[in-house]
Amino acid sequence: MKKLIVFAFIGLLAQLIDGALGMAYGVTSSSLLLAFGIAPAVASASVHLAEVVTTAASGASHIKFGNVDKQTVKRLIIPGSIGAFLGATFLSNIPGDLAKPYISIFLLALGVYVLARFLFMFKTGEQKDNIGLTRKKSIPLGLIAGFADATGGGGWGPIATPVLLSQKGISARKVVGTVDTSEFAIAVSATVGFLISLGWSEVNWLWVGALMIGGLIAAPIAAWLVQKIHAQLMGVIVGGFIILVNARTLVNTWVDQTSIYPFIYAGIAALWIGAIAFIVVKIRNTKATGVLG
Repeated sequence: MKKLIVFAFIGLLAQLIDGALGMAYGVTSSSLLLAFGIAPAVASASVHLAEVVTTAASGASHIKFGNVDKQTVKRLIIPGSIGAFLGATFLSNIPGDLAKPYISIFLLALGVYVLARFLFMFKTGEQKDNIGLTRKKSIPLGLIAGFADATGGGGWGPIATPVLLSQKGISARKVVGTVDTSEFAIAVSATVGFLISLGWSEVNWLWVGALMIGGLIAAPIAAWLVQKIHAQLMGVIVGGFIILVNARTLVNTWVDQTSIYPFIYAGIAALWIGAIAFIVVKIRNTKATGVLG
């Protein structure tokens, strides 16, 4: 019973982060499930089964709050679904961990760019209502992100969100809502692939149910939260989170001295908190100036 409560809390925390930042449900929940000794394929299958329900709730909530670019969702779901199905089907034969560090380098660079753009190059009037993702860009993005999501236990948001945010004038709120909504199709495709390759017997439905319950509670809260946060602050939060998550992957892969891990993470976290504080003060000063003006 205690384990089910813990899993429900994991689902709630993961969905709250994912719904607000457009990423990390799979990364958060899969990492915690693996800490309980669950096999990678089973952990990923459990997460994607739970996501079928949680992403539906999250997508509905984001649509309700006007956080979704429906055209971009349509362009991402087909290539994303194909990539997710292939990734789930071949997970047992593909060394997904081998590619993780190189994907993380790419994502880390995007995170730095996103953070810098929202810190120093952001203009209030530049935010567009639509993302405007072309079919030419949506196909490789959907295939890669969907494949990474299924093989790595999470990857749709960490790849799709920073790539979309790296485009000039894109609303962070729209990106988060669009990525979360399109993830429903990816979760369904990955689940079908896992059930074909693993079978129903490998899935612990109590664990899945606990993850679902936690995610369902968090979904509408996260969708409301992303609408209330200032666009510039949202971009800085997402950028810093991308850097922190991917720096952790690189450090764990390439740095042998575990004793220095806390100092590296503390340094990144301090810079991230400093950037958030800087933007909060800047937003307050801008509002005060506007009121006085």
